[in-house]
Amino acid sequence: LDHDDTNTNMDTVLGKDTQLLKKDSTLAVSDLPKEGVIGLYFSAHWCPPCRDFTPKLADAYNKIRANGKALEIVFVSSDKEDKAFTDYYAEQPWLALPYDKRDLKNSLSKKYKVQGIPSLVLLDAATGQTITKDGRSAISEDPEGAKFPWKPKTLLEAMGDVLVKPDGTEVKREEALKGKHFGLYFSAHWCPPCKMFTPQLSELYKKVTKTRDDFEIVFVSSDRDEAAFKSYHGDMPWLALPYANRDGKTALSSLFEVEGIPTFVMIGPDGKTINAEARAAVSSDPEGKEFPWAPKPVEDLEAKGGALNESTALVAFCEGVSEERAAEVKAALEGLAKEVIAKAAEKDEDPSMVFCVATDKEGNIGKQVRKLCGLGEVEEGKVHVVILDIPDQGAFYKYEGGDVTAETVREYVTKFEGKSLPRSQLGA
Repeated sequence: LDHDDTNTNMDTVLGKDTQLLKKDSTLAVSDLPKEGVIGLYFSAHWCPPCRDFTPKLADAYNKIRANGKALEIVFVSSDKEDKAFTDYYAEQPWLALPYDKRDLKNSLSKKYKVQGIPSLVLLDAATGQTITKDGRSAISEDPEGAKFPWKPKTLLEAMGDVLVKPDGTEVKREEALKGKHFGLYFSAHWCPPCKMFTPQLSELYKKVTKTRDDFEIVFVSSDRDEAAFKSYHGDMPWLALPYANRDGKTALSSLFEVEGIPTFVMIGPDGKTINAEARAAVSSDPEGKEFPWAPKPVEDLEAKGGALNESTALVAFCEGVSEERAAEVKAALEGLAKEVIAKAAEKDEDPSMVFCVATDKEGNIGKQVRKLCGLGEVEEGKVHVVILDIPDQGAFYKYEGGDVTAETVREYVTKFEGKSLPRSQLGA
């Protein structure tokens, strides 16, 4: 039998019919390397940090390849015009996504949640799976590829074999967490929001562990020294990553893409992530009735607001209707929301869309989004629905389907996916 060595996994990332630029020629996506690492380099000529990083990346690229490592890079341009792209690509030694593939560029930015440039996403060439979204740091710290292919530590590798109690006593991590759901609590004594959240979390922890024995928390400290760590941990009733395990702390922060504290991540007994953004769910459940705080198909907008900048979101504004009507609207969204979540889980990806309902007239995020979308003040008896696509340069799409039902919402989303809805610009 003939062996089919085309790279079908990268087909799903870059599109099977895409022809990449290779200086004066082209290369089919299916002919990309079948092993090693493929980097997606999000950059632009107008960006000073990009122009600083690009020659360093080019130098590392050439050295790593000269050392026999299978590394390829694809430039994904954020330039504002074709000529700027062409001039900038002339300085680069790797492949490039053609400039006219703007839709693909936008979908890649959204898929990998690129918030700023330069950004280097490293993928496993054999599977298309993400190795790290912070390839910039990986290669900057290892410009000759000694740690190639830069695969991050697993959860258990990062945590290490030992945890500590508040009194400093060491316990074996495997025994302490066996069969348990556990939360990773990224926090620090110097952080005011952390000092407000920690007592709430402590009360919740005591209530939950009073009625069940399958819950633990592990404090992951961002304190500036061990003395501050010990002082802060001494006020907590749970375990902690040893302060000396700074590499583990860095690896965990990278693994869960922690960008600010406090952050609370819930992990299941099987080691799989239940909710990487569980802080809001925990804060709104002081009795622990919704343990282990898995994400809901339809979230409250005020709790999910942080996701709006990096995800497409369908938002139903229900501040002016009764609780009963708001519940009906939420139910109309849930069926489709569950389908989106299930589809993403099959591919081990983030959902392509998040679903939110706004019910608080005084909600800060709701007010802000209303203003940006030009929806005006809350109207009694009126439901507004929009699809926000902030990653696509601040786009949004108004719902004009009349009464909000499961059927009309599904039709609305189908039209969005088919690019047949009129596009509006936030803040215009």
